[in-house]
Amino acid sequence: MNLLFAIDNHVVDQLLTTLYSIVMNTPNQTLNVYVIQKNKLKKTDKIESFCKKMNIRYHPLVLKNALLGDVPVTNRYPETIYYRLLAQDYLPKTIDRILYLDVDILAINDLSPLYRLDLGHFLYAAASHSALTNNVTEPLNKLRLGNYEAESYYNSGVLLFNLTAIRKQVKKVDIVNYISRNKLSLFLPDQDVLNGLYGHQIKKIPDELYNFDARRSPLYYALSNGKWDLDWVIQHTVVLHFCGRDKPWKKDYHNRYAGLYKHYAYRAKRI
Repeated sequence: MNLLFAIDNHVVDQLLTTLYSIVMNTPNQTLNVYVIQKNKLKKTDKIESFCKKMNIRYHPLVLKNALLGDVPVTNRYPETIYYRLLAQDYLPKTIDRILYLDVDILAINDLSPLYRLDLGHFLYAAASHSALTNNVTEPLNKLRLGNYEAESYYNSGVLLFNLTAIRKQVKKVDIVNYISRNKLSLFLPDQDVLNGLYGHQIKKIPDELYNFDARRSPLYYALSNGKWDLDWVIQHTVVLHFCGRDKPWKKDYHNRYAGLYKHYAYRAKRI
């Protein structure tokens, strides 16, 4: 199983927590973990030691030069978030698929069914949280991003890559030009670029299974008429995503799943 992350020095511990959750809940898999980084991470020794103990194959992808020139960045959205858009240019040509994950994620059940998903002609597979917002923002996003063929607006925190198809169709020049034309309209920069250029070539996967927004547990409960309760999530949800500004590694985080995250973080730290 090939996994992809793109991080800077601020979230190394979070990466290890995510990896620990995957190893614990996705059995019988050899994990090849590719980590895109602008410069060699300061805690590389820590990552390598952790991966060795967990039988993970760690592959750092150090990209020293700026990839996309002048792109919108903030403290919340550093330059590294754009790197996943060009991952196919830096990954080994011998692999045909890879699963990208944000590091504010826990994998609490087996990732294998998602990883083996038949992508057909689609470039990517991803989940949309549109049902949680009653589809109110869908027309606005299509207008804002100029992609009227897209079925939905997709969250880029969990993204399965069809690398064979992507290498043929996704080009750096198209991404650079799109950013240049739409810079003032990009609210969630890399995610907007993904949806604006390739939203119509993304296979939709159920977010309640593969990108459960931890902030919105009551909405999932309501949408499912009470089916998707805490017990259901623990048994069926694969990817629990701590979206938004509040993060579970912070002491003042009190979301329903705070204890679950802190447990995995503690166990990873012990490794």
